[in-house]
Amino acid sequence: MNWVAPIKDEETLRRYEQELMNLDTKYFIMFRLGVGTGLQVQELLKLSVKDVRGVDSITVYLGTRKVKRSYRFEQDLKAVIDEYTMDKDDMAPLFTGHKNRPISREQAYRAMKAAGQRLGLGSVGAQTMRKTFAWKYYKNTGDIAYLTHLLNHASPSVTFRFIGEKPKVDTIAATMTPEENVRARRGLFEEGSGIIRMERIKDTMNLLEDEMENPGNDDAFYGRVEALLHSIEDLISDFYIDRAV
Repeated sequence: MNWVAPIKDEETLRRYEQELMNLDTKYFIMFRLGVGTGLQVQELLKLSVKDVRGVDSITVYLGTRKVKRSYRFEQDLKAVIDEYTMDKDDMAPLFTGHKNRPISREQAYRAMKAAGQRLGLGSVGAQTMRKTFAWKYYKNTGDIAYLTHLLNHASPSVTFRFIGEKPKVDTIAATMTPEENVRARRGLFEEGSGIIRMERIKDTMNLLEDEMENPGNDDAFYGRVEALLHSIEDLISDFYIDRAV
């Protein structure tokens, strides 16, 4: 299974949107609404024509926590929506296919995957909308704590992985409440949990060190080791920022 990633380059994003338009206008609209609101495919498929026709923005409620967010349409998107909905019934599903029946989630997945493949983007799928939304929000605000809450993630580190960014130790630590810090301390000392986890990490690094001389390893193995070491070095550097070592 390929890892689905956000589209971070604006030119690539523009070209991808054009490929969706080439497939069908509805997929272009769906993607732009997904990136703008943060809604997932199954939530977008619940929209009706009346939700977007003749308006300049849409208000949605994200996830199980029902976090309220509003998205104002860009002028080009509004023009496309106005033309697309011109002869449609207000109560009709916004995204329809054969015989005016609502398209399925699988059909939407296939369309988005196909558009990515035409551009040679193997990491594109339906979740690309939500991940691109999240990445744009983080880049514009730097507020990983709110984004974690918005996406109902277990921790900021999960959110960093979700948007394809390296976790920042100081940023994650800054979002923790005093109560969470107390729980962290207790957890690390409970039955030696912290030491045990550190030892496991050291054992893994020792195994990798032993494997470095294995002639059976292919180049991909060394590429993964290099990526792992970069990540660890960045995390350690981040951990010691503004600290006397």
